[in-house]
Amino acid sequence: MSTTLSETSAPEALLARDPATGEILGSVDATPPERIDAVVRDVDKVQPLWALLRLEDRARYMRRMAQAVIDDFDQLQETLAREQGRPRAEVAALELLPAIDALIWIAEEGAAALAARRIKGSRLAAPAKRGRIAYEPYGVVGVIGAGSAPFAQPLGQIAGALLAGNGVIFKPAARACLAGGWTGRVIVRAGLPEGLVRVVHGGADVGVALAQAAVAKVLFTGSPAVGRVVARACVSREKEVTVELGGKDAMLVLADANMRNAVAGALWAGCAVAAGQARGSVERVYVAREVHDRFLGALVAGARAMRVGDPSDPRTQVGPLASARRLEHVEEVVEDALARGATLLCGGRVDPPGTAGAFYAPAVLTGTTGEMRVMREPIDGPVLVVVPVDSVDEAIALANDSGFSLGASVWTADRYQGGRIARELHAGMVWLNDHLPGPMISRGPWGAAAGGGLGRTLGEAGLRACAQEKLITWDPPVTRGLWWGPYDQTMVRAARAVARMRSGRESDRERAWRDGALSLARAGARALGRGVPRG
Repeated sequence: MSTTLSETSAPEALLARDPATGEILGSVDATPPERIDAVVRDVDKVQPLWALLRLEDRARYMRRMAQAVIDDFDQLQETLAREQGRPRAEVAALELLPAIDALIWIAEEGAAALAARRIKGSRLAAPAKRGRIAYEPYGVVGVIGAGSAPFAQPLGQIAGALLAGNGVIFKPAARACLAGGWTGRVIVRAGLPEGLVRVVHGGADVGVALAQAAVAKVLFTGSPAVGRVVARACVSREKEVTVELGGKDAMLVLADANMRNAVAGALWAGCAVAAGQARGSVERVYVAREVHDRFLGALVAGARAMRVGDPSDPRTQVGPLASARRLEHVEEVVEDALARGATLLCGGRVDPPGTAGAFYAPAVLTGTTGEMRVMREPIDGPVLVVVPVDSVDEAIALANDSGFSLGASVWTADRYQGGRIARELHAGMVWLNDHLPGPMISRGPWGAAAGGGLGRTLGEAGLRACAQEKLITWDPPVTRGLWWGPYDQTMVRAARAVARMRSGRESDRERAWRDGALSLARAGARALGRGVPRG
């Protein structure tokens, strides 16, 4: 299966660079936006035959996809680590293992999630009717990936769409083009029908063209600016869209939290994972005042001890940012906070020996206020803002004061209090005594609360989001509709009787049987095509 389109003229090439050294790793041919419609038509020709397969037969291909990832584990680890500027161990733990886990779960349990299910109707209002909900494919689905989630997340989305019977067009982020190419190879290795999945490369213009094309649904992960353009394009064309725009994740550290784990969790989920650029990285930390100083001291010491440099060095914990432009943005947001009175306790731009990338040492800020950019905008870098709070309610209110509500975490020894707080936090996911475990839990949905996106991917909710629900009902051919008429006093009395039988008061139910039994019998006789003598 080709992952690019051949053109009569030489297509534009996307270069993949190692963000740590600037070395060119490879290139792919970009797909011109005007060719996207043709790609959609090509996939649309193959998809109907795929949809005819039983769910269980489609699921076998997902297991083959998992095996392909396992077989190419070392090459995938090397390619993704270099293209993303991430330590190899991190790529293995947060991209490859989650991808394998998700594919195996979809193969083994996905069919049950998408199987038709019965629904129960009222035996009083429709005694003979039976119903079920079937899950049917949309047709062709577009998947638009993010550079910060280059492999596991889009592969899980593609697999879910395929299991539901759809064809897929996948556009990886431009800075994850090699990862996107490997996604295509995994699909080829799994033996899926040729042309069922197409990989198209390019920038935001290609993603917008895909949203405007004749795909039936779009799954988008990426920046707020592009995501909103994609969402508007889909809505204006009356097609469904799932959007994940990233987050401004909060971490709540209660007085009874395990301080050592809380500090380690903040450094890992805020600074180490993808150098703070991962979907769901910690950015805001609200700490109970009675343990604030202790937490802050340990956090600063830990941040200063983190090794920043070339991720090919196994001792490195924090790799480079994606680009010089991203480094400038992080510096700009931090400088804005400092100019407004915040304090930088550690961190900032660094130039590790032997590197040529955009590196930023883990930063810890205090003395911030709610109107600062560092508290309002996603940072996409290893920057932690620590704020003392006087109560749990204050921590919840501050955590909820964000327009990007992807995930949040609560650190406490009290499981029940943690659960109560989780219910009050406006976030798509809440983790207790952990942060960013979502990619490792294939059965759980991934997505933001209101403001950070629309819909869910992964898990059962993500699978069902790739299919259209269809209600199918059955009535015995010997009956007619109970409420078809003719409209007369018999129907009025029968309807009143049914309503009273559903009452919570026993006196109403007794009255229904006393006054409405005959009318119900007459209505039932009509449904059976028989008459009842009037008496």
